[in-house]
Amino acid sequence: MFLNVAQLSIHYPGASAPAVDGVTLGLAAGEIGVLIGPSGCGKTTLLRAVAGLERATAGSIAMARQVVSAPDTHVPAELRRIGMVFQDYALFPHLDVAANVGFGLAHLPKAERTARVDEVLALVGLAHLQTRYPHELSGGQQQRVALARALAPRPRLLLLDEPFSNLDVDLRERLAHEVRGILKAAGATALFVTHDQLEAFAIGDMIGVMHQGHLHQWDDAYALYHRPATRFVAEFIGHGVFAPARIYLECEQVRVDTAVGPLNDMAECPLPSAYEDGLCDVLLRADDIVHDDDSPVRAQIVRKSFRGAEFLYTLRLKTGEVVMTHVPSHHNHGVGEWIGIRIEVDHVVTFPRAETTLPPPLWPPVEAVT
Repeated sequence: MFLNVAQLSIHYPGASAPAVDGVTLGLAAGEIGVLIGPSGCGKTTLLRAVAGLERATAGSIAMARQVVSAPDTHVPAELRRIGMVFQDYALFPHLDVAANVGFGLAHLPKAERTARVDEVLALVGLAHLQTRYPHELSGGQQQRVALARALAPRPRLLLLDEPFSNLDVDLRERLAHEVRGILKAAGATALFVTHDQLEAFAIGDMIGVMHQGHLHQWDDAYALYHRPATRFVAEFIGHGVFAPARIYLECEQVRVDTAVGPLNDMAECPLPSAYEDGLCDVLLRADDIVHDDDSPVRAQIVRKSFRGAEFLYTLRLKTGEVVMTHVPSHHNHGVGEWIGIRIEVDHVVTFPRAETTLPPPLWPPVEAVT
């Protein structure tokens, strides 16, 4: 691993709990990692520690097998050869694009500096804008100038802190895909912080979900969505709910009963002995519930959210359980209407039953969200 964070903790004096608590993760050379989580979860503090802007209370950070942070070791930020891209881009308004990108290359001969500026501006697709000033650029173009400036000195590691937060929502995911292509073309190793799942999925090879200073899971996007390691990851990633379930054996086959219907012959399903009396909570994603007019299981639409190509329906069964489903937008059912649904799950994700596992209240009982 090029970047190796091992049991890292950062505890600020006077704080009741660590801002970062026992975090372990690794990035291979050329990989892009993403830290995601709610505000205050510790992801930016972790990024700052990797940058050398925060000191380690416990654990360590190593780059290329060299320890750069530990309780008794701290390599200053300026000696770590790290590039950073911030939320506000921090471009110099009085310098044109070429001068902004070349700002960190003053140690190079002029010809070499000019060649490197040309190279990285071509990489980010802005070679034709060298003489423009920041105020003459769009937000997306400013972001790419900031990225080019960070890449220009050939850093060992690139850190990006919420780099798309100032951009329009429609632009963020597209630019995330573009930035991923740029970083891969440059062969850069990068660690990225965001609160936006679509950005994380678009750019990351590995994604870490953080909460209250803890790293709950460090995995690829598919595993986070389909095989969440904790209830927090399951709730935070994607749309889904926990539904009470019972696992049992019938004719030597593992079966799972849920309010939406039974699950039979499921892959990766735990044995009933994993839970007391086989009682557990099963994670049901919106794509696990299918609209089916012929199904005997009926549910009432209590909320609907239009997503363009589809609706996200929140449904309540007669037994009180609440589930979600994605339905093509030409199936435009009204709030309060009862529709048929069936369960269609490829693999079962279960957790111990929470003491408070009850049908969540929905007030007002019928609500349209458009």
